[in-house]
Amino acid sequence: MPEMLQQREVFGESLVELGGEFPQLVVLDGDLANSTRAELFDQAYPDRFLEMGIAEQNMAGVAAGLATVGYIPWLSSFAAFLVKRDLDQLRIVVAQPNLSVKLGGGYAGLLTSKTGRTHQSVSDLAVMRSMPNMTVIAPIDGVELRQAMRAATIKPGPVYMRLYREATQTVMGADYRFEIGKAVLLREGRDVTIISTHIQSLRALEAADLLAKEGISAHVLHVPTIKPLDVDAIVQAADKTGLVLTTEEHTVIGGLGSAVAEVLSQARPTRMKIHGLQDVYGESGANDALLDKYGLSVADIARAAKELIRSARK
Repeated sequence: MPEMLQQREVFGESLVELGGEFPQLVVLDGDLANSTRAELFDQAYPDRFLEMGIAEQNMAGVAAGLATVGYIPWLSSFAAFLVKRDLDQLRIVVAQPNLSVKLGGGYAGLLTSKTGRTHQSVSDLAVMRSMPNMTVIAPIDGVELRQAMRAATIKPGPVYMRLYREATQTVMGADYRFEIGKAVLLREGRDVTIISTHIQSLRALEAADLLAKEGISAHVLHVPTIKPLDVDAIVQAADKTGLVLTTEEHTVIGGLGSAVAEVLSQARPTRMKIHGLQDVYGESGANDALLDKYGLSVADIARAAKELIRSARK
């Protein structure tokens, strides 16, 4: 049975580990340390933890100031607040001067423990990937997140890390090595290519199992780095089957699907379908109910793949 890990627990643990290695690492929190688990860093290094309260704009400004004098600030809050409430500050004082501020966007996507649409972030990838100088990472599991946080800490410039609330299966093995800008082939296939990111890559793998029971072979590519994008891997994956389904727990506008379409339209024109939230906000509800309502479940991914295959045969 695969190990189950919560990304928020790994986030807190990794901050502590990195704090021991990098004395210049500091954590700024937006009054959510218990939820994001940044409180683990507070407990280990209270003199390097700054509780900024519900003041995300100020938090971004303080982080920028710290970065200019050699600190490595990690910001801890919900993705909905980090990406939206302080967007102008991120743009002007962090991204434009290309400062090494790291953003831990917790509770990203639809499944946020019934907090509702105000706390859900379903367009964060679109916003952050459009910002010059910003690196955007969306890990699949705790193993990948731990390595991605180290890579983000070392990398000069701002980094946005998309984090998931719920416990998930561990997919990446002990021999896995994360690299910024590199996609990961999770499954070989011949009939349809599924390109996914973040937690949706787990569902894409399960959908491939469903498809296999119907004699359909799915090629599954996980894209942990939305920006910079692994163009070569995407082109090769598209070339493998000639049909591409992208899927993400994010709006279909501006996210992974848009990024893949931008690549393929120029490098390898391919019949494709973008699968995700259909330009809507979410709502409060049980996890499975939300996935079913917004068409993001394992069964929905498999259904979308079959529809794509059928459309190609017409």
